[in-house]
Amino acid sequence: MTADVKIQVSKGGPLRVQGPVELIDSDGNVIEVQNQFALCRCGSSARKPFCDGTHGKIGFDAAVAPVSGSSE
Repeated sequence: MTADVKIQVSKGGPLRVQGPVELIDSDGNVIEVQNQFALCRCGSSARKPFCDGTHGKIGFDAAVAPVSGSSE
């Protein structure tokens, strides 16, 4: 099965999103996005929720593999 949306976890970097998605902020507003963008995981981007490359400057080190568990 092939998904219409692909989310790739980058080692020590962002979540790369490809495909037709709707991104909604905490107030319920739709954020305009292209069919490909990167979401920040380090928390230090000046362009949150998008990645601006800061992870490389601060030495962000994420888990190598996803942590198993139930989803909310």
